[in-house]
Amino acid sequence: MIGSVMMCASTVILLVGMLGGIAMGIRQDFVLGPAHAHLNLIGGVLLFVFGLYYRLVPDAGKGTLAKVQGWLHIIGSIVFPAGVALVILKGEALVAIPILGSLIVLLAMALFAAIVFRTAQA
Repeated sequence: MIGSVMMCASTVILLVGMLGGIAMGIRQDFVLGPAHAHLNLIGGVLLFVFGLYYRLVPDAGKGTLAKVQGWLHIIGSIVFPAGVALVILKGEALVAIPILGSLIVLLAMALFAAIVFRTAQA
């Protein structure tokens, strides 16, 4: 179940990221490029790959740890690039937001690593 949620969330996030990239291209204003890149990579690509793993190795996605990992990654993949964008647009005073987002993503990645190593034989 969490694998499907992650894959659906990644598809929406990647669509938003692509639309943002198109908007930047139309305006020829790429100041938010770093936020765009983080949104697409962390929220679109990585989230989809993690969800795909849970679909391919069903035992990996059945536990509470996988649900926690999935929701942390979904939240972090939104907070982190949004925080990067806020720092670019509003200044360094908001640097705590991307830091928090990056730490959430890091925690989610560590949980995913533990899940993969635990279920690698499946």
